[in-house]
Amino acid sequence: MTRSGLTPVLMRAAESHLRHADPVMAGLIDHHGPCVLAERSHQPFHTLVTSIISQQLSARAADTIERRVAQLVPSPFRPEDLLQVPLERLREAGLSTRKATYMRELANRIIDGRLSFDVLASAADETVIEALVELPGIGRWTAEMYLIFGLKRPDVLSLGDAGLQRAVKMLYCANKRRNISLERIAENWAPHRSVASWYLWRHLDTVR
Repeated sequence: MTRSGLTPVLMRAAESHLRHADPVMAGLIDHHGPCVLAERSHQPFHTLVTSIISQQLSARAADTIERRVAQLVPSPFRPEDLLQVPLERLREAGLSTRKATYMRELANRIIDGRLSFDVLASAADETVIEALVELPGIGRWTAEMYLIFGLKRPDVLSLGDAGLQRAVKMLYCANKRRNISLERIAENWAPHRSVASWYLWRHLDTVR
């Protein structure tokens, strides 16, 4: 059975909670409008591949490489299509050898059944993370992005995300003498931390 993910109704409830729990979030919601996380189509392999592409890259650089890969592999990406493209062609699109190898290994494991997206869809958040970090090239951050953008889990907080940490410093610490940690600030957001994270990322998109 698939675990509950974000829906438009749940996102409106999340926005209401965040608005009353955190004045900074209230301002972000007013500025950026409704969260659209639930409107994304669920393409699990595509989500993981784009997360691998994005590792240690700026959003602009990742978007450029993703567009180049999409010229070789039809988008949304599928395992069988990716495996038809030689490793060297993926490298010519801007991928490192490691990232291209990670993506091909992911495709192979899906095709041979070692990884099942149906099983992940019904698993608890930490179980999903444990299963994904066993894959080469996928760490906790990538697994957390899959939970948020792939499975649309409502209460995921990626403490290691540099963007979220930067946004908190900009929005919550600018006029204070001491830093306030992402973990502490996020206590007010639960159980809607995925939606709160989306608003922080949207804020960063406007200040880059």
